[in-house]
Amino acid sequence: MENSRIESSIGSVRIADEVVEVIAGMAASEVEGVAEMSGGFVGDLANMLGRGKNVSKGIKVEVGENEATVDLFLAVDYGVSIPDVAQKVQEVVKEAIEGMTGLSVLEINVHIQGIAFKNTAEGKEIKEN
Repeated sequence: MENSRIESSIGSVRIADEVVEVIAGMAASEVEGVAEMSGGFVGDLANMLGRGKNVSKGIKVEVGENEATVDLFLAVDYGVSIPDVAQKVQEVVKEAIEGMTGLSVLEINVHIQGIAFKNTAEGKEIKEN
């Protein structure tokens, strides 16, 4: 487990990578048009085996001394503007991480891995990769 360390005059604060992943996941999931976070094949396999982390599914972070980079893997709702949703995700995730941790976010890479279709007859979502 990697930790970000913030030094102050009275001690230090350590922020685990998993904390940054959860912050990013919660922020991204609140953006309209994001259907779900997707871990790709490896992440989906881990979830099937019961080893996946639900809240940080589809998120990879690298945290340095005072900065972070984030990769988000997600599916969007059919009919939304993918560039608009991706840009909004980048903005919201950056604001959330910087606001809660004090880290400087260098990059947020959004990987669209699927589109979710709503089955209007049954009201269910169908995901296509």
